[in-house]
Amino acid sequence: MKKLFYCLTLATAFSLNAIAQDATVAVHTGQGKQKINKEIYGQFSEHLGSCIYGGLWVGENSKIPNIQGYRKDVFEALKALKIPVMRWPGGCFADDYHWMDGIGPKSQRPSLRNNNWGGTIEDNSFGTHEFLNLCEMLGCEPYISGNVGSGTVKEMAQWVEYMTSDGDTPMARLRRQNGREKAWHVKYFGIGNEAWGCGGNMSPEYYSDEFRKFNTYLRDYTGNRLYRIASGASDYDYNWTEVLMDKIGNRMQGISLHYYTCSGWDGPKGSATKFSNDQYYWALGKCLEIDEVIKKHKAIMDEKDPKNQVGLLVDEWGTWWDEEPGTVSGHLFQQNALRDAFVASLSLDVFHKHTDRVKMANIAQVVNVLQSMILTDQEGTGHMVLTPTYHVFEMYTPFMEATYLPIDLETQTIAVSKAYFKEKEGAKDAGYRPCPMLSASAAKTQDGSIVLAMTNVSLDKDQTVSVSLDNFKAKSVSGRILTSGRADDYNDFQNPNRVQPAAFNGAKIGKDGKLSVKMPAHSIVVLSIK
Repeated sequence: MKKLFYCLTLATAFSLNAIAQDATVAVHTGQGKQKINKEIYGQFSEHLGSCIYGGLWVGENSKIPNIQGYRKDVFEALKALKIPVMRWPGGCFADDYHWMDGIGPKSQRPSLRNNNWGGTIEDNSFGTHEFLNLCEMLGCEPYISGNVGSGTVKEMAQWVEYMTSDGDTPMARLRRQNGREKAWHVKYFGIGNEAWGCGGNMSPEYYSDEFRKFNTYLRDYTGNRLYRIASGASDYDYNWTEVLMDKIGNRMQGISLHYYTCSGWDGPKGSATKFSNDQYYWALGKCLEIDEVIKKHKAIMDEKDPKNQVGLLVDEWGTWWDEEPGTVSGHLFQQNALRDAFVASLSLDVFHKHTDRVKMANIAQVVNVLQSMILTDQEGTGHMVLTPTYHVFEMYTPFMEATYLPIDLETQTIAVSKAYFKEKEGAKDAGYRPCPMLSASAAKTQDGSIVLAMTNVSLDKDQTVSVSLDNFKAKSVSGRILTSGRADDYNDFQNPNRVQPAAFNGAKIGKDGKLSVKMPAHSIVVLSIK
């Protein structure tokens, strides 16, 4: 249980100079019960901008080094992240996507206009085989989003057969003709996406009936068992979850939730790299609000599913800023600053807490779109940079499948105005969100060591954190830190390593067995305690 000390202010500009930045973390090493699902570190790839083409895929004949058409540098970077699951082909694109257009000889595949994202012409050279083969090579589970909005029951049923049947069935024979003898393993299957919006503008009652109809004809072939995911709510729509839990119930194994750190859907969202202190703290307060959002969706699910048979999947989350100047409108190419890394670490800390119900999370998106892991150049010269968010995911890999440990955290907390731009929302009427100056998460790994992540979000104050570990005698501690001179620092093609992890030597074990950790302002530290 977290203990928070509040320091409230009525101003939207925060000065922390008068606040002593010390905190305590008590890790209860003997109380862990739930494992942290590795799928919480899932990725999302959509046919949007240069996520697929120029990001994941360049084709076998490209001058850019590739492995069977996949960008070699991107592939190797993703391999290093130990990606557990990747979602595809959307997003909004999924409900415009007809899978048969993306199989067979590439020269014979029809093209289509991407109506959701900039009107780009999609040539379908990256389709089912290309995606599933990529997942196989990366060693991750594929998560397919099926087309409910403009598709048919027959089309979706045949897709499942094509991918997963090893029998003498029509779709299995077609797959073999297209060069793949053995069926793929496909566990996660989404029945529609954002059915309340771009996936059909449906009511929850209507979508529930559609789910039940489509789901009836999705078969489990050749030992492959589908984990069926319903198109769940957008952030605060608790009624959507309630209706689906009532009307779909245990016909689904998972229900999705989408939550973006975004100032709204009308007008400017703000720059990814040029922001005020107010906007910095606003972003962190907004991302942390997902904690309350998950709690409220969980409460509905707990009441209607007390045996915890339906998982909650946050299969779209992350920051959404304005597109970078000079990039293609509708392609959602945004830079990624240290502020985004904090949104990632804070969000992952929240997901860890709710791992009893949160079974997967998929950050949006993997390459070149929104809060991505990787940016590739837009001119085709073969340059690539790893974003600060990538480094958070890499530093947090020890949490995958580790046992979550509850903590008590005492830290200073400021009240952050919900107003993002004063002209959009008056600060007096906007209300406030709490923003703790320290976030932390702990887990016990399979070798019995403790992994502890802490994020000091203060822009200008270092923190000395006292860490106690009940029933655990620390003998050694090592760690890494992610920070930079400013919270708006980012990596680009001219300076690809401006923000990157470094060895951390600021943690010491005292005679009383407690750790004293000296954390610089705006920094993320991950410790391994043995």
